Amino acid sequence: MTEQAARITMARGDGIGPEIMDAALKVLDRAGARLELEEIEIGESVYKRGFTAGIEPAAWDSLRRTKVFLKAPITTPQGGGFKSLNVTIRKTLGLYANVRPCVSYHPFVETKHPGMDVVIIRENEEDLYAGIEHRQTDQVVQCLKLITRPGCEKIVRYAFEYARQNNRRKVSCFTKDNIMKLTDGLFHKVFDEIGAEYPELEKEHWIVDIGAAMLADTPGAFDVVVMPNLYGDMLSDVAAQIAGSVGLAGSSNIGEHVAMFEAIHGSAPRLAGKNQANPTGLLLGSVMMLVHLGQTEAAARVHNALLKTLEDGVHTGDIYSASQSRRQVGTKEFAEAVMERLGEEPAELKAVRYLAAPKKQAVEWKPSKPALKSTVGVDLFVEWRQGSPDDLAAKVKALGGEALELKMITNRGVKVWPGGMPETFCTDHWRCRYMGQDGAVSHETIAGLVGRAAAEGIDFIKTENLCTFDGEPGFSLGQGQ
Repeated sequence: MTEQAARITMARGDGIGPEIMDAALKVLDRAGARLELEEIEIGESVYKRGFTAGIEPAAWDSLRRTKVFLKAPITTPQGGGFKSLNVTIRKTLGLYANVRPCVSYHPFVETKHPGMDVVIIRENEEDLYAGIEHRQTDQVVQCLKLITRPGCEKIVRYAFEYARQNNRRKVSCFTKDNIMKLTDGLFHKVFDEIGAEYPELEKEHWIVDIGAAMLADTPGAFDVVVMPNLYGDMLSDVAAQIAGSVGLAGSSNIGEHVAMFEAIHGSAPRLAGKNQANPTGLLLGSVMMLVHLGQTEAAARVHNALLKTLEDGVHTGDIYSASQSRRQVGTKEFAEAVMERLGEEPAELKAVRYLAAPKKQAVEWKPSKPALKSTVGVDLFVEWRQGSPDDLAAKVKALGGEALELKMITNRGVKVWPGGMPETFCTDHWRCRYMGQDGAVSHETIAGLVGRAAAEGIDFIKTENLCTFDGEPGFSLGQGQ
């Protein structure tokens, strides 16, 4: 008895998207994938119809209905006013885990790292990709970096579960918690906490700059790497490129309710309609989709035929080389070559096996008892260009009244009062830190501070409450303090 087809949502995208999607769908159909397609329109044409996120309301209904999205790359129009469709979809549907296998196909595709086989697992919803930005003064703009415990716990647990289920040996974590001690520090702390539950796996943490250098130079030292959003975005592209080509990598975006599968490259509009694009990335994204759907036999057929095609030297122009390739082909011809090899396995590259449907990842987050929170001070941010740090201190010192004492002024995070250095360059953006003189600080006290600042003509931008949680400071000090 033939199993029921899986209903999926599909979008052909922009640029080379329609060509590589057509190629991928033909291969999937020939391989015996059981799919029922709901096609939606996304991308440039939708942007131009006035939908700033590149997707129309009816498309969301399809995604909620099918819960699986096979997506070709899209083009975001140049200029302001347009949102990233990828970010919108990932965040709206809660696709918290981005999974990007980066594998070399040596000696058939040129690479300096013949044995590379690294999986980058990137947090997909928060960090600087919250996209909360403000121009605060004439000279200064800000972008808020938001890291949450639930977000950290979900992605870190996903990484360890992925390693366990895929017979991986080690999970590495990259952060910059030597500088961002609270945000990246939380990610590192959660990694250590959850890692203790997986004693059979090796665990290690790297500061992201040296970790990135090691990944680029010695990728064989890594297996599964989990990172916050921004680092994962950049380094997954680096890893894919040093493995052979960004054009060869697919990815999955996994949520608790919906999953999206795609190539990691863009829409390459200059190649559109020329039958030159490499469909491998979308094909491998499609393989990940079939595994997700439990159609593991078809997934293995496609994957092994693709490996055999690469092994036979049938290459598109982006990876063609006189020394390694035997025949340069276009998009359609590459897909035909893969279809001709369905049922075959590579001789030198490692054949893949998908023996059973994957287990559901254990990523539930259970809230813990809230910490005891106490407000102990406030940072008042102001725009000022009428003198030195000492002049500003003289102007704002009395604003604290009887309950608050001005303790510090910083500029771009560097302490400039009291005891600042004359060499420190200052902009028009200042943080004035007030601490409570008698313990806890009330909202009324903070409102009084702001009211006095307004009365004195101080151009305040915002306030940030300074709180402790179970007695531990929940705020950073100024550099130089």
